[in-house]
Amino acid sequence: MERIGKIVFYEDRNFQGRCFECSSDCPELSSHFSRCNSIRVENGAWVLYERPNYLGSQYILTRGEYPEYQSWNGYNDTVRSCRIIRHTSGSHHIRVYERPDYVGQMMEFSDDSPSLFDRFRFREIHSCKVLDGAWVFFEQANYRGRQYLLERGEYRRFSEWGAMHPTVGSLRRVQEY
Repeated sequence: MERIGKIVFYEDRNFQGRCFECSSDCPELSSHFSRCNSIRVENGAWVLYERPNYLGSQYILTRGEYPEYQSWNGYNDTVRSCRIIRHTSGSHHIRVYERPDYVGQMMEFSDDSPSLFDRFRFREIHSCKVLDGAWVFFEQANYRGRQYLLERGEYRRFSEWGAMHPTVGSLRRVQEY
C-alpha cells in the first residue's frame, strides 16, 4: 500500500511567502519555489534533498512545523527534491557492523541511540542491515550533523547509504507521530 503524505514548502521563514503543497515523491522542486525557509509536514515522514533527483544532503522530517531551515538542521535554504519515507510504522530493528561486508563487532538496535559510542564503543559503522523500519544515521551524537536515511535492506559499505565516511554518532528510528 502506498503511503499518503502531505508536506508544504514556504519560501520565507515562519510559513510566509509563496508556498507549494506536495503529496508524493518529487525529483525536481525548483520549478515550484526558488528557496525554502520553512516547512509544515501535515502527514507522513519525508526525506528532503539538497539537490534534484534525490541527491546531496538529506534532511528527515516527521509531522510538525519547521519555521526556519535551521529547525530541520538545514545548512541553507536549498531543497530541490523530496520523497515520502516508507516503513515508518510497526517495529524497528537494525544491525550495525564495525567493518564492511557485515564483518567484525555487531550490535542490534530497536530503539533510538543518542550516543552510538556509549553503546557500541565504535565511532564508525562500515555496514548494516535494516531488518525492520526506517532509520536515520547522524554524523554526530545527540542527533546532530549530516543525516542519512536507511530503509529496509542491506548496506555493505557506508557509501551505499550516501556517506562520504563511516562516522556515525547517533541513530534514530523514523516514526510517524
